[in-house]
Amino acid sequence: MRNSGASLAETGRYLTRSLAQSLRLMVGMPDYDTYLSHMARTHPGQEAMSYEAFFRERLEARYGGGKGRCC
Repeated sequence: MRNSGASLAETGRYLTRSLAQSLRLMVGMPDYDTYLSHMARTHPGQEAMSYEAFFRERLEARYGGGKGRCC
């Protein structure tokens, strides 16, 4: 029975993380943890951006760095 409890708790944490990630993606918030995993996996020699730099870069990429749009 103990293993079931641990497994249930682990499943709950996984579902919570998945839901949080899905909600962030729905509203356009970047996922820093995914970025860190990507950097470690594919660019091990490069230093990853700080959270602040990453968030700023994603906002600029999405909204054009403050440049207005007509629509």
